[in-house]
Amino acid sequence: MGQCLPCLGGAAKDAVETPDPEIKRRQLAEAAEKRQMEASSRGIKNAYSVEQKKKKQEEIEKRMAASRPGGEGGLRWQVG
Repeated sequence: MGQCLPCLGGAAKDAVETPDPEIKRRQLAEAAEKRQMEASSRGIKNAYSVEQKKKKQEEIEKRMAASRPGGEGGLRWQVG
């Protein structure tokens, strides 16, 4: 019967101590950030390239919005 349990004298030496709560919080935050990065780049071979393209597209859209006269929204009607 007691073959699965270690002797009580050796159990204190083999016990695993839990880390400091601050260390544990930091490790959990790092793991969550890593999972988030992996999830966001799932299916994308070069995540950096995608981010650069997205930033470039936003910059182009900002330029287009700034160059529009009078804030008309860029739509013009032509009758002719």
